[in-house]
Amino acid sequence: MARSSFSTGWKRSTERNKQRKYRYNAPLHLRQKFVHVHLSKDLQKKYDLKNVQISKGDKVKVMRGQFAKKEGKVDHVNLKKEKVFVTGVEVIKKEGTRILFPLSPSNLMITELNLNSKNRKNKIAVKKNVTGTTSETSSKGNNSIKNKEVSSDKNK
Repeated sequence: MARSSFSTGWKRSTERNKQRKYRYNAPLHLRQKFVHVHLSKDLQKKYDLKNVQISKGDKVKVMRGQFAKKEGKVDHVNLKKEKVFVTGVEVIKKEGTRILFPLSPSNLMITELNLNSKNRKNKIAVKKNVTGTTSETSSKGNNSIKNKEVSSDKNK
């Protein structure tokens, strides 16, 4: 399959072949969004986020497939193929060598974040602040609308 240029104007399509083409031709900075993984319930409460981009050193739990319920550390992430390799999730070849099994990020859940990188800490803090402020402002906005409705009802 020859690689065509990536379409920045493409919005959406219900055709599966167009969705596959979009993912196949996507540049690496967009493929980073494809390797976001759900956080465990306690991490969701702690960071006020539902998913985060996976990185080397994160502890993950496999949720689906033949390795379901296995846990391990992320060994490396292949953005080009959109696969994650986890220590402890291995396949034994016929000759006896062990190789890491490529997993899809959608089948994983992060149980412990690797926060050794300052950039990652900052990114999570910024996301937390952005999501926290938007929910507060939206709830305040709803309250003011409700108050106006109540006052208009009293006037009648």
